[in-house]
Amino acid sequence: MALTNLALTNLALTAETPRPRAALKDLCISFPRPDLPPLEVVSGISLDVAEGEFVAVVGPSGSGKSTILRAICGLLKPSGGQVLVDGKAVAAPPPQVGFMFQKDALLPWRTVAENIRVGAELGGTPAAEQAAQVARLIKLLRLEGFENAWPKQLSGGMRQRVSLGRLLAYRPSLMLMDEPFGALDYQTKIAMGLELLRVWEAERRSIIFVTHDIEEAVALADRVVVFSARPARILAEYKVHLPRPRHMRAMRSDPAFTELTEAIWSDLALPD
Repeated sequence: MALTNLALTNLALTAETPRPRAALKDLCISFPRPDLPPLEVVSGISLDVAEGEFVAVVGPSGSGKSTILRAICGLLKPSGGQVLVDGKAVAAPPPQVGFMFQKDALLPWRTVAENIRVGAELGGTPAAEQAAQVARLIKLLRLEGFENAWPKQLSGGMRQRVSLGRLLAYRPSLMLMDEPFGALDYQTKIAMGLELLRVWEAERRSIIFVTHDIEEAVALADRVVVFSARPARILAEYKVHLPRPRHMRAMRSDPAFTELTEAIWSDLALPD
C-alpha cells in the first residue's frame, strides 16, 4: 500500500530530527514531609539534550539542579512527568549514563591507573583491553608519570582529572556532572575547564553540567539553561555561539561573552 503524504512527511521529519540523548517531559519532583505538604522542588520542566551536546544548567542554590541529575540517572523517582534516555523511560540507573560529583570519591587503596580502571571494569570493557584503554586516558588527561601514584599524593585538580578519566573509562554516552570543579581554587578550576573542553572535543559525549558559576557555564557549554528558584522552572535558554576551541581567560574580553553572562545574571535577578 502506498504511503500517504502525511506518512511521508512524518518519515522525513523523523529522519531530519535525531532522537535526543536525554529528554525531560513536564518533569515534576516533590519530597514528602511529615505533617506538612510535600516540598515541590521541580515544577514542569521539559528539556532535550542532543547527541554530543554540552548543556550547562545554572540557577540559585536549592533550585533543583542536582535533583534533576539524580532523576536522569535513575536515583530519584519523579512525582510527575517523565525522564527518557535514548528514547526509553528511566526506571532504574541506565547503563549508558555516567555521573561525576563535586567530590572526586577516588578509592584511596588504588593507584591512579587502578582508579581509572574501575570505570573500565564497571563499563564492561574486556579485561584484555583495559590496560590499553587506561593508558589512552592517562595520556589524554596528561597524567603520564603519575600512573602509580596514590590519591593522597595528588593535588585537587589532578584528583579531578583521575575522576574524569574513570568516568570516560566507563564509556557513557551521557555524562552528568554536578559542580565537578566547585571545590577547586580559581586557577585550578580554569585549568580543569580547559581539560574538560579538550577531552569533550575529542570524545564528543553528551554532557549536562550543573554549576553556580555563570562564566564557567558560558565558557564551556553549547547551551545554557537557567533555572528559577524552587520550585525549579526554566526561566531562559541561551545558545552559546562563541567559537571553539575556547580559551577561557581570553573570552572575558569578548563583548559577546560579557553580553551573554550579563543577560543570565539579569534573569536570575528577576523575581519569580
